[in-house]
Amino acid sequence: MRKDATTNFLLLLIAIALIAIAVRPYLAPDPVHAQSDSPYPFYIEPGTKMLRAPDGSQQVYGRVVVDMRTGKVWGFPTFSTDAYPVNLTDSKPRTSHPFVLGKFAFEDTDK
Repeated sequence: MRKDATTNFLLLLIAIALIAIAVRPYLAPDPVHAQSDSPYPFYIEPGTKMLRAPDGSQQVYGRVVVDMRTGKVWGFPTFSTDAYPVNLTDSKPRTSHPFVLGKFAFEDTDK
């Protein structure tokens, strides 16, 4: 008889815990973050473009990247119409160093 009372008590305790777990999202739902701050908020323009430095020092094919925090527009040279930097004479991967193409004044859009 004592064993049945202990079993019923444990089953009641488990049922209460399961109900508490099931009801919690309705009483205190977790907030939804539709847009979180990503570590690198960049927009990368599809395809490659002919990049011209503002000072006229270089004109190469490359990718256009916009920093959405500051509005700066960067050009990453690829030196060809490929989507990534290629060096056909060397088997090592090539690193593309960006240069500033211009800036979008995002702060003026609030006016």
